[in-house]
Amino acid sequence: MGDMLIRNIPEPLKREIEQAARSAGQSLSGKAIDLLRRGIVDDRKPKSDFSAWDAVRSAFAAENAIDDEFAGIMDKIEAERKRDFGRRLEDFD
Repeated sequence: MGDMLIRNIPEPLKREIEQAARSAGQSLSGKAIDLLRRGIVDDRKPKSDFSAWDAVRSAFAAENAIDDEFAGIMDKIEAERKRDFGRRLEDFD
């Protein structure tokens, strides 16, 4: 089995991995290996072109509610999204 040295891991990330390892009863190395393996598996999955807009639209379609009301709601959502674009999370407090 080989070894790997990963440099410059941000402290907050290292603490998260340590906490996850403790919670799972694993060693830090074991948890890191598990996370790397899951990351590789996830990376191999085909990426979906299904957007949040598609999800909202399909929910409305399931209720036979695709009409002018739907268009109005989506226009309001888009307007709010554009208004909030670029604001930091602290700006919402």
